Amino acid sequence: MGLILDTSILIATEKLRFDLNALLEDQEESSVYLASITASELLHGVHRAVSTKQREKRSAFVEDVLLTFPILPLDLAIARCHAQVWAALEKKGQSIGYYDLVIAATALEHGHSIATLNESEFERVPGLQLLNVSPFLRTPI
Repeated sequence: MGLILDTSILIATEKLRFDLNALLEDQEESSVYLASITASELLHGVHRAVSTKQREKRSAFVEDVLLTFPILPLDLAIARCHAQVWAALEKKGQSIGYYDLVIAATALEHGHSIATLNESEFERVPGLQLLNVSPFLRTPI
């Protein structure tokens, strides 16, 4: 079983609020991945930077992340899982954000757990395993 990093973990790492290196050391036996939508969310953050200096700093961080972790593409199997979970959550009135749902479907389809700071969204997804990341927080979020 591997681990998928949610965007919230990476943003907190960039802001020095999360110790990603400690998490990776703790998970040394697991492969660590990103869902393809996470790559898009990170790149979106680069384009939203308000200054050239911030854009360059953020871009360097994001490009390092994208080179470090394998990206799991959104394929038909994940699309099927996404649609099923989406409908089930919608039926219960417990929908979560589209991007989080894609990350959840990616994890479910590959049998991976998720490292996130957004547990309230992801814990609604039946069968999804969440990693307790609180020991790696540097500051409260």
